[in-house]
Amino acid sequence: MSSPYLPQPARILEVIDETPNIKTFVLEPEKKFEFSPGQFLELTAFGVGEAPFAISSPPHGERLEMTVMRTFDPSLGTYGRVTSALHRMGAGEVLGIRGPYGNSYPVKESEGKDILIVGGGIGLSTLRSYLLTLLHEREKYGRILLFYGARTPADLVFKREYEEWKRRGAEVHLSVDVGTPGWTGNVGVVTTLFDRVKLDFRRELAVVCGPPIMIRFTVERLLQVGYEPPNIYVSLERKMRCGIGKCGHCNIEKYYVCKDGPIFSFEKLKGIPEWW
Repeated sequence: MSSPYLPQPARILEVIDETPNIKTFVLEPEKKFEFSPGQFLELTAFGVGEAPFAISSPPHGERLEMTVMRTFDPSLGTYGRVTSALHRMGAGEVLGIRGPYGNSYPVKESEGKDILIVGGGIGLSTLRSYLLTLLHEREKYGRILLFYGARTPADLVFKREYEEWKRRGAEVHLSVDVGTPGWTGNVGVVTTLFDRVKLDFRRELAVVCGPPIMIRFTVERLLQVGYEPPNIYVSLERKMRCGIGKCGHCNIEKYYVCKDGPIFSFEKLKGIPEWW
């Protein structure tokens, strides 16, 4: 019996620079597999280590894409070993993958509803898989709105795709914490977009992913404007490590994020201190 920790090889077909510290890797796995939007893989830089990352491509696509941010620990003043090793890799090289793991975004539950997708920074990578899944069968859904924020315009990921998303029926609203010369969009944290766009929360479902503090305040804002906890979904992928519920790193009271999530309805999380 093969070990659940054993990765399979995947060749890098292309590397796309998204921002100065975020890259998208287009992969060709040795054995193809099915997945759902919101699930994740463990990526291995051989000889260095592995880490979990959400799949950023949709299940119906021909390309398997993983979007990776080179992490930095300000308390230590060092960059992450695995993400740095992955960022040094190029087309033709081979990395390891195992998975997919975790549950998925509520695609079926989204049918017939207006969908609000709220993303911050690298959090848009997993949300992109969900968004493109919705746009693939656009007629099944009501309004599809994307609120996306980043620190600066240079930190926005997938910039080359926004106009295509709009053409296919998504309403894309952007915000940055700090504007730069030439930026004409909203300036402020992503929740300030709630003041600029009219929402009918009675028939909407909201999906959120981003830095923990952004998720916390976005959920608070969603509750304030009238969203019900069962209609708010969050991705807590940043808490994960081993991916199969063994290391305990992602434990939140009775839940293991990698096995019970990473996608949770807020109905399950309300009442848990510091769930984010």
